[in-house]
Amino acid sequence: MSGSVLYTHDIPEIGQTVQVADGILWARFALPFALNHINLYLLESPTGWTVVDTGLGDPTTQTAWLRIFAEDLGGKPVEQVYVTHFHPDHMGQAGWMTSRWGLPLITSRTEWLIARMLASDDTDGSRAQAAGAFYQRAGVPNDLATTLQKRVSGYKRGVTPIPSAFSRVQHGDVLKVDGTDWIVTVGRGHAPEHVGLFSPERKIFLAGDSILPRISPNISVWPAEPMADPLQEFYTTLEDFKAMPEDTFVLPAHDAPFTGLHGRLDDLAEHHTERLSILIDAMRAKPITAWDAVDVLFRPGMDPQQMSFALGEAIAHLNRLVISGAVQIEKTADMRGLYHCP
Repeated sequence: MSGSVLYTHDIPEIGQTVQVADGILWARFALPFALNHINLYLLESPTGWTVVDTGLGDPTTQTAWLRIFAEDLGGKPVEQVYVTHFHPDHMGQAGWMTSRWGLPLITSRTEWLIARMLASDDTDGSRAQAAGAFYQRAGVPNDLATTLQKRVSGYKRGVTPIPSAFSRVQHGDVLKVDGTDWIVTVGRGHAPEHVGLFSPERKIFLAGDSILPRISPNISVWPAEPMADPLQEFYTTLEDFKAMPEDTFVLPAHDAPFTGLHGRLDDLAEHHTERLSILIDAMRAKPITAWDAVDVLFRPGMDPQQMSFALGEAIAHLNRLVISGAVQIEKTADMRGLYHCP
């Protein structure tokens, strides 16, 4: 990890909290996925708490929050609910929590809009239709394509009702907690307008999913924007984050807090550049589909959720190569996209 150092003591048990820094509680909740946990954070002020991310919208997470409210907050209320991005393990309890405490949801406009869109019913079937075309173009086998296509309506099962109004933050805004300025930092690639919080005074970065200590955030293309270039956005974000000091204490949404920020940023950039090279080597041997690229980049035996992320990430790398001019794409007679070196 190029000098990154993990915080390996006092890791909270599932559903519990520990103090990770002065005035900051670290909570860890379970997820029913291969990535089986999420880290959430609470910032203390004299009068209450700011919650940063809310967990999956399931009864187990809600029960854990109720215990934390009753036992871990010193009798003080939640005063602000801040969500880094739209993914259900972060946005899931936002509707319930803001309703319970009578608060606005604080997030970026893009993340709120996407959450509202995905939580709505696909009444005309257009989202499913777009997903079908996306998976056909990728060359996904029909049976798996059908399974993945059904996942487009799964978002609302992982979230409580998304608030119909919100309080917008954008890059450079300041969220004040107990006299500390937390600067809003936008990171792109994993989500369109992921909003973290950085304290220059304390050199602490609440990073969400924008940077993780041992795995890369998923950088994917999805059916709604099939020609997106999130990998280039992620590269830009990695460079932008170098404005923070190297010894920043990073509080991520998965794994454990860490220091050694700049080395980790370099590691992530190198990781994705290597994967681009691996794909080019494969295409020098023969043209490939996006589905072929999954086999090139990822291990076998993934479940449908992991498979959808792997395919999205493979397409993100292929799109980067097409946009850069390193490879070309042609449509076959059965509408698959075939990638090859010029």
